[in-house]
Amino acid sequence: MNILIAEMMLEVSTFNPAPTTHADFVVTRGEAFLAARRGRNLEVAGALGIFEGRTDVTVIPTYAAHAVTSGGRLTTVAWRHLATEFLEAVRQAERPDGAYVCMHGAMDADGEHDPEGFLLAEMCAILGAHVPIVVSLDLHGILTDKMLRHADAVVPYHTYPHTDFASTGARAARLLLKVMDGAARPVTARVPIPALVRGDELITATGYFGRQLRMALALENHPAGLSAGMFIGNPFTDVPELRSNAVVVTNDDAGLAQREALAIARDFWDGHERMQVPLTSLGDAVRIARETTPGTTILVDAADATSSGASGDSNAILRALRDGDYARRALIPIVDAPAVRAAFVAGVGADIPVPMGGALDRARFEPIDLQVRVRMLSDGSFVNESDGATWLAGDTAVLAAQNFMIIATSRPVSLYNRSLFLAHGCDPATYDCVIVKSPQCEPHMFRSWAARYVDVDAPGSTSANVRGLGHTICARPIWPLDNITDYQPVAQLFRRG
Repeated sequence: MNILIAEMMLEVSTFNPAPTTHADFVVTRGEAFLAARRGRNLEVAGALGIFEGRTDVTVIPTYAAHAVTSGGRLTTVAWRHLATEFLEAVRQAERPDGAYVCMHGAMDADGEHDPEGFLLAEMCAILGAHVPIVVSLDLHGILTDKMLRHADAVVPYHTYPHTDFASTGARAARLLLKVMDGAARPVTARVPIPALVRGDELITATGYFGRQLRMALALENHPAGLSAGMFIGNPFTDVPELRSNAVVVTNDDAGLAQREALAIARDFWDGHERMQVPLTSLGDAVRIARETTPGTTILVDAADATSSGASGDSNAILRALRDGDYARRALIPIVDAPAVRAAFVAGVGADIPVPMGGALDRARFEPIDLQVRVRMLSDGSFVNESDGATWLAGDTAVLAAQNFMIIATSRPVSLYNRSLFLAHGCDPATYDCVIVKSPQCEPHMFRSWAARYVDVDAPGSTSANVRGLGHTICARPIWPLDNITDYQPVAQLFRRG
């Protein structure tokens, strides 16, 4: 059996004014695609572990485009380029009998609000109805009708913060093999839920959201269960089908799929109002940072989370600390290519004036004039401590502005762990205050050892205060943008072909 493998990964914040281009992707093809993922905690690696355990399976690696990090809406040119490359690679695949596709699910492009659905529909047309397609997705994916109509089954993550990348790929591979062996005929039930959720209750190990994921796991262990999960979407990807979704895939048992999807959806809705994050004002956050002794105060700037699609150039908390006369040592990441260029021109040890912040999202952030000393310069290539991958932040400068240590990068990079800090000689545990630009991190990264952990109500294109972002495209009503008192869950059935 020949199994085609392809990948397309990007998560978008449509409220980020800085567009994503083709240059923001790492593209690999053929054996280089597999080599770049093998042995790591990634979906394709998990799938390979299953496929390569079968002597009757031949893997056909085609095309992978993986964004360096999340970002703004994909440009028309970039989208057409990527779609053309992806689909041409599928066309050139030699007689596949099945296909595994790894996607994020929250892409958006100028002129195409459902890129994943488009690619899956085109794949169906190229491969034919007889070739089964199974897709793995981030639980922050936007699960559209087109995606469900053109995939035999979808397999979502079961953890947040995400740790189950490889095991999700393995689940998808096992499901695909069942279909190809004739042992499964998938039917999917999806229950749309008009809710956008954020906050600590989404931590699957400890929060309310974990209940629905455990229900999904129980279904997958049922003799007729194939896949199940909760998609909470990405509140910052403002597209027509933005919402949360309960989904259950069974082996030709539509009734079971509907009942279980409805049960998961009802349980989710019963607690949806809990799934908000209490936010602390900028002024109160600075006061807390000043008063906390000893230990480190973490100020969470999820509104500028690059891993959620933000621009990364927010200086809002930096400005609040400076204006609030914060005098202790603070560690601050920021995307500011002009500041980095100035530092490279001046060299290590130089004292230079730089405008800091607001290099990309000028509508939200006005640059701050700072006098800085250049402490370190690097090419911004470093190892991600979570999976050993090489991350590319572009030219990077470590800048000291009195008590503020600023790591300025030329391009956004994910900040859900300590990798950028440690790679540039800055151990967060040695600072009194650290700005963390990620809504959730694994506990050992910051939360388990910090003295205080404060979710800050700062401006930004990925703010948990979603009412103020300016949604204009998603279907309404949707909570919390609207008050909903009469939600009645309805299960919809999908079966490819």
